[in-house]
Order: sequence, then structure tokens, then C-alpha cells
Amino acid sequence: MRILVVEDEPSIADFIERGLRSEGYAVTCAHDGEAAEVEALTGDFGLVLLDVLLPKKNGLEVLKAMRARDTETPVILLTARGEIEHKVEGLDLGATDYMVKPFSFEELLARIRAHLRKPQQSGAGGLEVGDIALDFRTREVKRAGEDVRLTSREFELLAYLMRHPNQVLSRSQILNAVWGYDYDPGTNVLEVYIGYLRRKLESADGPVPIETVRSAGYRLVAPRV
Repeated sequence: MRILVVEDEPSIADFIERGLRSEGYAVTCAHDGEAAEVEALTGDFGLVLLDVLLPKKNGLEVLKAMRARDTETPVILLTARGEIEHKVEGLDLGATDYMVKPFSFEELLARIRAHLRKPQQSGAGGLEVGDIALDFRTREVKRAGEDVRLTSREFELLAYLMRHPNQVLSRSQILNAVWGYDYDPGTNVLEVYIGYLRRKLESADGPVPIETVRSAGYRLVAPRV
């Protein structure tokens, strides 16, 4: 699980990063609001720890930009004691929770586990986007009720796209999430696997819902209700 830590105080950022890494989390740190916004909008994180008072751009501005694109990733605000207006505004903007500094690392871990638990459980059974259904337990995929036989990598790629319906995902985002590391920019491995998926998801009932967005990436189109 990848966590983005946004904190401009080096000692606090280091404390949180070392503690989370010792618990097995992958951690990326940003130390100002501009860098945080770039990371939050381009990275694939399971949770964001976001300080409110940051240089260049405050945490609430970062949160607002995030929520315009991503309404699901848990965001825990880190606030100084007495900043009640920031807590209220942050929750109104879509923050999941907040913690007041100073805090114990044990409490922080408990909050993180609590907010990661729901998404993991809700996604544990399966995903459904339009007429595509994916089951994590059986590793089965169906489109319009018909079986779609996928390799392990094709399955993980489809699952990642289905977790982010209608969202444009960059090549680097998809490669990091599905392959686990950056490939050479010249590789065509993603394009090859997108091609595999499109062919296997072909249906007489409708077009393949994986779109190429020029100069941006790929998007799984979900029907509008």
C-alpha cells in the first residue's frame, strides 16, 4: 500500500516516513503544496496524510484539487492545535479524518488501518463497471454474462482500470500500479496489453470501453446512469 505524506516540517515528515516504512508501507513524501498536488494527482496512493499549513499552496487547496479528480482516496488532515476552522473546512472539502499535532504514532497507525480497511473489504469481492464484472476470489471476468479468459497480468490491468472508471490514467500510473516499477519510456508493453484486453472484451452488444486519450493515457468508460 502506497501512502503520500505531505509535511513541510522535516523532523515530523521523517518521523512519519520511518514509522510507516517499518510497518511495511511504501511512502512518498512532499514538502510543499505544489509538489503535493502534483504527486496526489499523478500518483496512485491508497491514502494521503496532508498537513494544512504548507508553503507555496496550503493543504486545503491541495485537497480541493484532489477531490475534483478523486473522491475516494482517504485523506487525513494534519492540523495544529486550535485550528478548528481548518478542520471544519477540510471536512467540508472532503477530508476523511483529521489529527491534531502532536499525536502518537500508534494512534496514527490505527487511523490509517481504519480508513484502509473499508476500501479493501469493499473491493475484496469484485468490481462491476457497465456490463463487465470481475471477481477477485475466483479470478473470473464476464462481459454481458459471457466468460472472458484473461492472463494474470491482463486481469490486474483490467482491475486497475475498473477501480478508476471514467478517469484518465497515465502510462506511468498504470505501469507503476500493475507492473510495480517504471519501464523505459520507449517500451510498448502497456500498449500490447491494452490491445490484448480490447480483443478479449469485444462484444456484439457494445464497443470495447477502453479509450485511448491522446497524449494523456487510457480510460475505462462507464455508462452514465
